[in-house]
Amino acid sequence: MQEIRHTPVAPTSTRHLASGGEIDAHRHDDHQIAYASRGVIAVTTDTGSWVAPATRAIWVPAGTVHRHQAHGELDVHFVGLPVDVNPLGLAGPAVLAVSPLLRELIVAYTRAPADDSPPRLRLRAVLLDQLKAAPERPLHLPAPTTPLLRALHDILRADPSDNRPLTALGHQIGASPRTLSRHLHHDLGLSYPQWRTQLRLHHALILLAEGTPVTTVAHRCGWSSASTFIDVFRRTFGHTPGAGPTG
Repeated sequence: MQEIRHTPVAPTSTRHLASGGEIDAHRHDDHQIAYASRGVIAVTTDTGSWVAPATRAIWVPAGTVHRHQAHGELDVHFVGLPVDVNPLGLAGPAVLAVSPLLRELIVAYTRAPADDSPPRLRLRAVLLDQLKAAPERPLHLPAPTTPLLRALHDILRADPSDNRPLTALGHQIGASPRTLSRHLHHDLGLSYPQWRTQLRLHHALILLAEGTPVTTVAHRCGWSSASTFIDVFRRTFGHTPGAGPTG
């Protein structure tokens, strides 16, 4: 993170970013929820990245240094919450499932005048109730910290379709598959297949936001067929790659 800006209050607002647009590294005194009603939003910290389509939102706790990036034309809604209001009880960033009702509440709340009128306070109360029920989704792509894992990450990030076994990848970077598996477990808490799937799903979301056809995304990200990719995507996000959230 470079040239970190400090934003005293996490504002509640709606913002449009062109595809590829960024909000530089900064932090807030308050918690923030970032939700993209159009496009895909990525939030990156020193510990990793979180990517969310329109069925997900990203929780960013107060004080977390982070930056935003748009994939596809992005309409993003930011909900700021005081540091003593944490309906999720989360100490770190997370991806949350967004129900149709929660989606409409976030959009309405960020578009309403920022005041303490009774209707707005009631809207906020319902929004907080829905947040408490929003399940966390394991869509964090952790940033590797060891040199070996960073080398492995660079290979797969450059070509997510690389289906070589860990033995061949380890030979390229000078490590045994056993060593790499041990580093993945201790550094990231993931097996190699789990980590690779997370990386591929993140890349797939970005390609889809840019308008890449589903079949092309499947092959670029290493799935054996479009149907296999669609099945993994549906189980992860609750809808097919070609469909948005329903309801």
